[in-house]
Amino acid sequence: MRSRSEIVSLLMNPGIIAIVRMDRGEQVAPICEALLAGGVLAVEITLTVPNAIELIRQTSQRFGSQALIGAGMVLNAEACRSVVAAGAEFIVSPITKLEILQAAHSADRPVMLGAYTPTEAQAAHEAGADFIKIFPADKLGPSYIRALRAPLPHLRLVPTGGVDLQTAADFLRAGCAALGVGSSLISSEIVAASNWAELTRLARAFVEIASATKKRSGAE
Repeated sequence: MRSRSEIVSLLMNPGIIAIVRMDRGEQVAPICEALLAGGVLAVEITLTVPNAIELIRQTSQRFGSQALIGAGMVLNAEACRSVVAAGAEFIVSPITKLEILQAAHSADRPVMLGAYTPTEAQAAHEAGADFIKIFPADKLGPSYIRALRAPLPHLRLVPTGGVDLQTAADFLRAGCAALGVGSSLISSEIVAASNWAELTRLARAFVEIASATKKRSGAE
């Protein structure tokens, strides 16, 4: 079993977290296969997916040795304990709720708490969050991340919303630890057509951008 610190490190390398939100749970397995083929290792299954906890269990059993399977939209400690029992290796919430953090850390699992303002982000960090989910980030953009990290460079920020192939590098250059990528990667069109080859292509494109951007940033 991976430790919390190992999971944190893997989430940042290459730093692309695929967010699975859909109406048909049977498509989660081929989605995971396509993402892994493209180099995306972290898959967040949100609790809005029908039968999500059982899907997390099945997906963890099938792909856990190759991928990091996490749970998103976790809103309380009870849900956190349920997804951890099902095999989730990381926990994501759109809100800052300390009972979620406590439940995750008691199981040696990293947690990403949601924030929007500098005060919320710092409060989540001080509470012990491993990452801060900036949500929704689509109206804020990379410039907000850059401004936020100027006085608070210690924050591990993960924007969700507004991250696509055009903005991914800018978000990473602004100092994001990783990126939460939803519909710009796992689009409704791809899912409807079961176009897993296209999903693999997009996954590979995101990974290449993340890897190249982080390499350049490390060399600067």
